[in-house]
Formats: sequence, C-alpha cells, structure tokens
Amino acid sequence: MRWALVKVSLAVTAMVVFAFAVPLGLVVKEMARDRAFSNAERRAAGLAPVLAITTDREELDKAVATTEDGSAGRLAIHVPVGESGDTPLEIGTRRAGDEELAATRRLGRASIAEVPGGFVLLQPTALSSGKVAVVELFVPEGEVSNGVATAWLVLAGVGIALIVGSVAVADRLGVRMVQPAQRLAGAAHDLGEGKLGARVPEEGPPELKSAAVAFNSMADQVVQLLANERELAADLSHRLRTPLTVLRLNAASLGSGPAAEQTRAAVEQLEREVDTIIRTARDAKPQTQATGPGAGCDAAEVVRERMEFWSALAEDEGRRVRVAGVDRPVRIPVARPELVAALDALLGNVFRHTPEGTAFSIDVHNGDDAVIVLVSDAGPGIADPAAALARGNSGARDGSTGLGLDIVRRMAETTGGDVRIGHSVLGGTEVRIWIGLDGRRTGATGRRGHRPARRRRGGTGTRRAVDG
Repeated sequence: MRWALVKVSLAVTAMVVFAFAVPLGLVVKEMARDRAFSNAERRAAGLAPVLAITTDREELDKAVATTEDGSAGRLAIHVPVGESGDTPLEIGTRRAGDEELAATRRLGRASIAEVPGGFVLLQPTALSSGKVAVVELFVPEGEVSNGVATAWLVLAGVGIALIVGSVAVADRLGVRMVQPAQRLAGAAHDLGEGKLGARVPEEGPPELKSAAVAFNSMADQVVQLLANERELAADLSHRLRTPLTVLRLNAASLGSGPAAEQTRAAVEQLEREVDTIIRTARDAKPQTQATGPGAGCDAAEVVRERMEFWSALAEDEGRRVRVAGVDRPVRIPVARPELVAALDALLGNVFRHTPEGTAFSIDVHNGDDAVIVLVSDAGPGIADPAAALARGNSGARDGSTGLGLDIVRRMAETTGGDVRIGHSVLGGTEVRIWIGLDGRRTGATGRRGHRPARRRRGGTGTRRAVDG
C-alpha cells in the first residue's frame, strides 16, 4: 500500500508538472524572443530622425558609426533611388535579401527575417522625398534566446522539487497508514503465538483505529477467558488435592484390617486419578505470560489466607507453624489462583511426606527486583534435590507424582524466576521460590553467585536475612 501511494503520487505530480512546465517554458521562450526584437526595434527607430533630415552618405556613415550596433557591424541602412536618379545607398553590413527589403517597403511595417546566425529586423522609415528607407538591424541567436536556458533550468528544478516533495508526503502518509496495519498484523501474530500481553496502539486512520480498538477488545476477552480457565484449573487443584490430603491422613490412622487397607487403597487410587486429571488439564492449557492484564496479587495476603486454612490440620497433627514477612503487602506479577495452587501443592507435600508433629514455616522476603518465598520443614528432607527438580518430582518421597513441584516451577518461571531445593535450618527440606518483579528471565546463570538464604534463630515471626 505504501509503494502504491508513492507511485500514484509520482504519476499525478509528474503529469501536473509537465502540464504546467511545458507551456510555461514555451511562454518564457516567446517572451525572450519578443523582448529581443522589441529592443532591436527601439534601437533601429533611433535612426529615423537622421533619415528624415538627410540622406547624405557621409552623414549617415557618421550616424551609423556612433551607434553600438553600427560599430559592431550589425546595423545597415538601405536608401532607395531618388527622383533625380541617384544611385541607391547601402550603409553598413547587409544580411537581408532583396525580396525581404521590397516586402518591407511594400507593407510599410517592420518585419523579421531569418538569416544565418540569427535574425534581422527590417524597420521602414519614411524619407522627406516620399520614398521609404529600410533600417536593417541584425539580432544574434544568443540574444533571442538570452535567459531561456536559465528559466528552463529553474522550471525543471521546481518541477523536480514538487515531484520529490509529493513523493515524500505520500510516503509519510503511506507510513501513517501502513504502520498501524503492520502493528495490527504483528500483534495478531504475537497473540496467535500465545503472547497475551500483545496490544495495538489505538491510533492512525479512523478505519485502522477502529480495527485496533476491536483487536484490543478481543485480546482482553481472550485474556479473561484464559484467566478464567487458569482459575478453574487452580480451583480444581485446591478443591480436590486438599481434601484428598486430609482423607489420606485420616485413612492412615485407621489402623490395620481389610477394611482399612481397602480404604487406603481406594484413597491412593482416587489420588492418582485426580493427579492425572489435573496434570492433563495443565498440559492442555496454553502457556501464557503471568504478567498479562489482570495478573498480579498480594503474596502476603495469599500466604496468610492459606496458612489460616492449613493451620487447623496442623493443630490436629501437633505441628508447630511459623509465618514471617506477611505483615505488609507484597505485590507480585502472579495471578492469585496460581499462587494459591503453588502454596497448596507445597504445603500438601509437607503434610503428606513428613511425620505428624513435624514443624514447618513460610517466610516471605520482598526485594527490589524479586520476591522470595521459603517453605521449610523439619522432616527427613530430600536425598537428591537436583534430581528432584530435574525430574519434576521428589524422589525421596514415595508415591509422589511430582505435580506439586511442577506447579511451583511453572508459576515461578513465568515471572523469570526459578525454584531451588535445599536444606532448611529446621533440619528438613527448604523450597525457595524466586519470583521476578521486572519480567526478565534471571535463572541460575543470572544469579550464579547467589548464596542460599540464611536465618537468624529466634521465636515465631523471625525474619530471614538473604545474602545477594
């Protein structure tokens, strides 16, 4: 479209320039010719008073010699034969033929004849004897076309400048029309690749601006639909995994016997089926940016809410719980349902894979470029943390599907963060969730020299100091 506009503008402007420049150039040439002959006629008329007074050859020679044209050999006087039969006089250099001279005397008005090297102006002048003398003035070709070439060059320059200017203006107008269309196409391509934050500036021509508004509205609807889907998946995880954890713990306390074994087997089978359903739902869900429109929550509020939910079960099992860093808001670019699902997955693992009475804690550290969430327990720990992260499951915990760590890892990676497993000061496992705040993928390489978090020992509510 851009080049089409440029071509159309070039063609139209060129036609307009030619339509005006060619006639104007011819007018300039004609004006130069008229100016040259008008000046020649004025100079030739300067000899009329002399011819009216005398036709003496000596006097006429002096009169011709005193003029600029006469001294340059461009002026001549033709005096016809008088009544006394005197011979005709010809003073100066003659260039015109007898026919042109006779025609000028017969018509009684100035005429122009073309001669080699230019033109001659033949000016008739009446004598006192009643005869007609002819003043011949030679006009060179250069004087006739004087200034024409310069005027044509100026016209050509103006025409070229108009053409270039119109092309430039058409190109700028084309850019204003094409760029919004290109941005719209690029945003549609990005949205198709799963970049849900793609939006189009609502600017440009009215039609493209309306298309941009419609596209942004459609993208917002897509984001909202996918957010609802994520919320539904997280809600499914929360609604099913948490009661199953409680049911599993209660089934473990039934003792021995066929009925108890059947109950525990049924619970395990149900848990496997639920894990399969949840994993399938997560795998089928498109990977989107957690920082898209509508994402973000208060991590401190979510931690307080989930710990209030899990505290009842912890009290029943005699577990000591510590929470720190949630006394003030901590904003993170993670959707609330995703953080809820990640915390429930980690806390569910603590209850499932540590003995009753095992203490655990959650610490939240708010930094300039990241938020760190530490989930620690005093359980037996994980024998090979690196292998557990690589496989997406905890190899030291029997019956684990690895879904909990996978949920946490995906949530952290959408913000450019990561998940690490280490040994806690409580003696068990520490899962550190690094949530990036600036959207850059820092990863292990970007924090190669980062040391594990260390805690200051103390009572409930003690904050950890992080070395960076």
